[in-house]
Amino acid sequence: MSTCSTVSRSLDEPIAGTAATASTWLLLEQPGPWGAKALTSSHLDPALGRALEAAAEDTGVRVVLIRRPGRHADCRMPATRRVYVAHTVPGNVWLHAATTADPQRLLDLDFAALGRGEPESFDRALGGRPHDGDPLALVCTNGKRDRCCALLGRPLAAELAASAVEGVWEVTHLGGHRFSPTVLVLPYGYAYGRAEAHLVKEVLHSAREGRIVVEGCRGGSAWERPGQSAELAVRRAVGEYAAQALSVVRTDGAAPRWEVTVAHADGRRWLVEVAQGASLPPRPESCGSVLGSPARMDVVAVREAAMTALAS
Repeated sequence: MSTCSTVSRSLDEPIAGTAATASTWLLLEQPGPWGAKALTSSHLDPALGRALEAAAEDTGVRVVLIRRPGRHADCRMPATRRVYVAHTVPGNVWLHAATTADPQRLLDLDFAALGRGEPESFDRALGGRPHDGDPLALVCTNGKRDRCCALLGRPLAAELAASAVEGVWEVTHLGGHRFSPTVLVLPYGYAYGRAEAHLVKEVLHSAREGRIVVEGCRGGSAWERPGQSAELAVRRAVGEYAAQALSVVRTDGAAPRWEVTVAHADGRRWLVEVAQGASLPPRPESCGSVLGSPARMDVVAVREAAMTALAS
C-alpha cells in the first residue's frame, strides 16, 4: 500500500526544517475519538474548542488535545483531565502541569503571556506547578487527519507505553503527515519524524539530561522553518547537543533565501545560509492529496562569525 509516508521515505525527503512552529504548547487531555479538526470535532465542547482557537491566535501558543495510548472508549465526560503547558524558547524553557474537572477554566489563561514565556496565569487559574516527572513524548495518532498517523503513530505509542516509558501521550496534530510517525518532545519542543521506539527512548533519555538528539530531528518549534534548519546545522557542525545552548537570534532575507544568525550561550555566533527548494519529483503531502512539490530547507553554508565583526 502506497501512502504519503512510504513515498516520502522512499524518496529520502529531508526532514530538517519541517517542525510545527510554536513558542508555547498547551495540551488538554480529551479521551475518546478525534475528528480531523479535533478541537471542534471531538467530545470536547466545540464552542470551547473554537474559543481556545480564537484565544491562541497570534500569541505563539498552539493548543492540542492529548490522550493516553490504547483503546479509546467513547467516554464523553472524564472526571478530571490532565493539562500541560510548555514554553520552548532556550533560556526560558519550562513545563507546568495541572488537573482540572472543568476545561472551561482554560479560557481564564492569559494566552499572550503564555506565548511570551510567562506561566503565572496557568498556575493561578488551574493550580498548575512545574512538572516534576519525565519529559513528555507526544505521538501524533489522528487518523482522521491522515491515515499514516494512525497506521504508524498508534503502534509506536502503544509500543512505548508497553515498554513502561513514562510521559507518552497520543496527540491530535503535529503536521508533516508524510514523516509519520511524528513525535514532539517537551519541554524542549524538538520534533522528530519517521520515529522508531528505540530513537524515542534515546531522545527522552537525552532530554532528561538536558541534551538534544539530532538524528531524525525535524527542528525546534521555537523557530520558523529556516531557523530550525540553521540551528540543527550548527549543532551538527560543532557537535553541540546541550538543549539550551543555541538560539536563533536573527533571520534576514525572505523566501527563497535567508541568512540566519545562530548564537551560542557562550557568545559565539554563526551565519547560516538557508535556501528554499522544491522537493522533486512531485509527491503527496498527505494521503489523498494531489501531487505537489513541498518546500524544503537546504543549508548552503555555515560559517562562524568573527568576534571582531560582532563587536563592530
